[in-house]
Amino acid sequence: MHFNSIGIIAKSDDAKITETVRALYDFIHEYGVKVCCDVKASNCIAKASVHTIDLDKMASEIDLAIVVGGDGTLLKAAHHMVDHGIPIVGINQGRLGFLADISPQHLQQDLGKILAGEYLQEDRSVLVASMMRNEQQMSYGIAVNDVVIHARDIVRMIEIDTKINDANLNTLRADGLIVATPTGSTAYALSGGGPIVHPSVAATLLVPICPHTLSYRPIAIDEKSRVEITYAEHNEFTAVLSVDGQINSKLLPGDRIIIEHAAQPLHLLHLNDYSYFNVLRQKLNWSQ
Repeated sequence: MHFNSIGIIAKSDDAKITETVRALYDFIHEYGVKVCCDVKASNCIAKASVHTIDLDKMASEIDLAIVVGGDGTLLKAAHHMVDHGIPIVGINQGRLGFLADISPQHLQQDLGKILAGEYLQEDRSVLVASMMRNEQQMSYGIAVNDVVIHARDIVRMIEIDTKINDANLNTLRADGLIVATPTGSTAYALSGGGPIVHPSVAATLLVPICPHTLSYRPIAIDEKSRVEITYAEHNEFTAVLSVDGQINSKLLPGDRIIIEHAAQPLHLLHLNDYSYFNVLRQKLNWSQ
C-alpha cells in the first residue's frame, strides 16, 4: 500500500454518487488504511463508524484525496488540498471530466493500481488572486482553472486596465476578462475563443469576454508574470471577481486584482497510460 491515510470527498449525494462512494469506502477498507470522509461522503456511507471531518482538517491528516464527482467537486477539493501538497485522484461522475478521469465502472481495477503506487503524477499550475481596495486586501483565493472579472447581474460593458509586470498591456472594454491556467484553457476560456494549452506549458492566458474592439485577441504570457487588473474608476456599477466559479467578490470602481503564479502546484494522479490528447479526443469528440 503506497498511502497511509486517504480522504474521500463527494459531490452532493444522489443514487449514483452514493453507490460509488460506498463501493470506494469498502474497497479502501480492505487495505486496512486510515480513511476519513467529508460530510457528503459520510452521508452516502451512512455508518456510525465513519470518521467525518471538514476539508481543511482533512488536508492535514491524509496523504491522498479521492474525489467522487465532476470537475467542479475536484476544484473545490483542490482549493483545500493544494497548499498541503496532497495529491488528488478523481472518479468521474460529472459531465465532461477533464480532471476526474477514473471510471466508476473500473474503480477497483484502476484505483487498485494507483493505491499500489502504479501511477503518473501530473503537476498543474495554480494562480493566486488578491482583490485590493485602497491598499487593503479584501479577498484572496486560488484558481486551478481561472480568475474572471465580469459585469454583475446586468448586460453591460465594463472597462478594465491591465498591466503585466507593471508594464501597461491595454485598456479593455468588454463584458469581462478571463485569466486562465493551462488547465482552465478547456473551461470558460475555451468558450471565449481561447486556445487549448497543454498542462505542461508554463503559460497564463488572458481571454476577453465579448470585447468591443475586434482586434483584441487572447494572449499567452509567462506563468510567472504578475498580472494587475484595475476596475476603472469611471465604471458606474459594481462588477464581480470570480475565482474558479466558487469564490465571488464584489468589485467597486478603483479596485485592483493582483494575480500571480502559486508556489505550490496541484498534484493529480493518473493511471500510467494516461494521455492528455486522449482526453481531448474523447471529451471534445474530435475522432472516434
